Amino acid sequence: MTILYALTAAAIMGAALYMILSRNMIRILLGLALLSTGVNLMIFLAGDFSSRQPPLIREGQQVLDEAADPLAQALILTAIVIGFALTVVLATIVMRGWRATGSLDVRRPDAPEQPDDPELRGPDAD
Repeated sequence: MTILYALTAAAIMGAALYMILSRNMIRILLGLALLSTGVNLMIFLAGDFSSRQPPLIREGQQVLDEAADPLAQALILTAIVIGFALTVVLATIVMRGWRATGSLDVRRPDAPEQPDDPELRGPDAD
């Protein structure tokens, strides 16, 4: 089952890298969100399920067959929150770029730097 999870994580991260290399800002944004999902899955796989020992066992308690590593779970929860915040910030940047240029294509890097008002351009602009 671990091989299936690893192949799934590799497929997610491969699709994410393909989307990140696109020229469309929306695809880049979705690619970064997919990349964070793939990283979360890799962190989940790093939590060892084969030890058959829970992290804390009190005296007199029964040992469970399989227990998850709580550190990996805490890291995943933190990474989900950080990934969501990153997605929201990047969506705001994409929206501002679209409003400034009227395009979602990243091949127009100079469009947001040239204001429409000639007075805002400064004395050197021509």
